[in-house]
Amino acid sequence: MRKGIYILPNLFTTGNLFCGFYAIISVFQEKFEYAAYAIILASVFDVLDGIVARLSGAASKFGVQYDSLADLVSFGVAPALLAFSWALRPYGKFGWLAAFLFVACGALRLARYNVLAASGETKYFKGLPIPAAASMIAVTILLYFELIETGGVKDVIILVMIYTLAFLMVSNIRYFSLKELGLATRKPLSSFVFVLLSVIVVAIVIAMAPALMLFCSVLFYVLAGPARMILGWHKKRVLRKMEPIPEEDLVIRG
Repeated sequence: MRKGIYILPNLFTTGNLFCGFYAIISVFQEKFEYAAYAIILASVFDVLDGIVARLSGAASKFGVQYDSLADLVSFGVAPALLAFSWALRPYGKFGWLAAFLFVACGALRLARYNVLAASGETKYFKGLPIPAAASMIAVTILLYFELIETGGVKDVIILVMIYTLAFLMVSNIRYFSLKELGLATRKPLSSFVFVLLSVIVVAIVIAMAPALMLFCSVLFYVLAGPARMILGWHKKRVLRKMEPIPEEDLVIRG
């Protein structure tokens, strides 16, 4: 077999890595808004490289490993440094330990995903995807700059958020994956029109208030996993209550 790598999806992965590196440089220069935007742009590249790889049949083991390395930089190290420099520095060692915990949980999340991908279990995400966790930090900072700009409450919010996100990444909570949409398979024209209109509407809404709408969108995705799990538990309890009582139990009770 001829050996090589697929160019197009790996170019998007390189764009992801570049944005992550630029975010780190921006943090060092205390340009926190630029760093936040770079992390969000990196998440866009991350989504695109996965879509392109699936639609073109260009998925490969090399691409999976390269993508994970880029993700660790863009969505692990970069947001952790951003959170520490912007809000966690006053907490001293507790601040940088929280930032390190985020990076460590992100690395564990990526390693688990690679193992599941090798076994074909990637229809849904087990644990919060690291791009979503990083985007949550980035959009929170952007919203803060746009709406508040001053005050010390940001330190507590980011500290609690980074611990929560770290826990969600290594949890077994299921999250929605684009593979559940079946974009690589044939769909009716009505489905295509619905998806196209949905994308246009979402783009228009985000353009009206970028920081606020991005924050709401990412927060909705982060909370969707726990909400889905709680609803699943409730549904199972209701089904158990609706199960008919065995005849043996009826005799005993009679």
